[in-house]
Amino acid sequence: MPATLVVGTQWGDEGKAKVIDYLSKDTDIIVRYQGGANAGHTVVVHGKKYVFHLVPSGIIYDQTVCVIGNGVVLDPTFFIEECDKLQAEGFPVYEKLLISDACHLLFPFHGLIDSARESSCTPDRKIGTTKKGIGICYADKMMRIGLRVGDLRESDFETRLQHLVDEKNRELVKLYDGEELSAKEILENVKKFYSKIQKNIINTPYYLESQLKAGKKILLEGAQGTGLDVDFGTYPYVTSSNPTTGGAFIGSGIAFHHLKSVIGITKAYTTRVGEGPFPTELHGEEGERLRTLGAEYGATTGRPRRCGWFDTEVLRHAVRINGLTSIALTKIDVLSAYDKIPVAVAYERNGKKLDCFPSQGLDQVKVIYEEFPGWKTDITGIGEFDKLPSACKDYIRALEKLIGVRIDLISTGPDRKDTIASGF
Repeated sequence: MPATLVVGTQWGDEGKAKVIDYLSKDTDIIVRYQGGANAGHTVVVHGKKYVFHLVPSGIIYDQTVCVIGNGVVLDPTFFIEECDKLQAEGFPVYEKLLISDACHLLFPFHGLIDSARESSCTPDRKIGTTKKGIGICYADKMMRIGLRVGDLRESDFETRLQHLVDEKNRELVKLYDGEELSAKEILENVKKFYSKIQKNIINTPYYLESQLKAGKKILLEGAQGTGLDVDFGTYPYVTSSNPTTGGAFIGSGIAFHHLKSVIGITKAYTTRVGEGPFPTELHGEEGERLRTLGAEYGATTGRPRRCGWFDTEVLRHAVRINGLTSIALTKIDVLSAYDKIPVAVAYERNGKKLDCFPSQGLDQVKVIYEEFPGWKTDITGIGEFDKLPSACKDYIRALEKLIGVRIDLISTGPDRKDTIASGF
């Protein structure tokens, strides 16, 4: 069976969790392939809200097995807290959640160093990190000094952890005037983690390939979005991994020929959290209005999201990078309050129209807009395309034409049932 990938096309927070939840009913295995607990996914089922951070949201389906891939950086303490909470909600997490033996462990010193570095930056050099240690953990991975989940089974784990803690303590004390951490305390917490998940540790590339050959349907999910990709996003204001299609292969171990469908998730407008350029951003009362209408606050941090109009250059860039085969359009209902809806259709810089989304100088572009009429009718919960107002249908078809990829799924509200599927 082929695998399906769900990928964010903007700067994250596009509503991936709802789309993943919608697709999960026809899926056997869901794989989280990158990121850490710095991103939250919100799912609303029958009016009840669930927020996921590390655990794939498909855990709420009885038939679905969930996998934490090797590309994830895993905070053991946070992970167990999340699992225990879901277990208390009635979901048998520990029975059907598998973890890659090559998944890197994130420790308290990662977060402390992350916070200290960000706090020591001048305002113009701040990245806007969540200070949860994600980037520092990925740096250790690339420096080849990190510790992985599978290392917990090895006899030298305690020695390697002590060496790593000693090294990080020197950095905390000498560079940031912080206090030393106890390797013993960290070890005790990791042992608690290991005692709960040791039977769940597997070699994920082997497992996933065997399941594909056995006819199982696999769905790949990441965190963040294309605009935050460390290679193809608005560097340096990006995340520390690859949320894009290439990252899905590396972070899961699934070979490229298994992937047949890449679904790009996009809002009907655009949001961004943290620092970095944002060409269509709305400021003042306009930005606050869209933020309020869309309830645009981070699921993990609660930070208010920056809001702006739909940007087709960002989407065309995502189509190019990810090889998108279709689009899932979310939060179209939020725009129901507007008389006119501007859409960014191109960029100019120094009087010249740009051919593509630029790798540098995005803060210097002039945005060219095309305006579309609003529909001024509440469309929340509509489940059929033909029942949408004509102006809303025109807006969706215009986006489809501008992006160059068909829109197969439309979300008209936060609940699972508020969805229009393909066939329109």
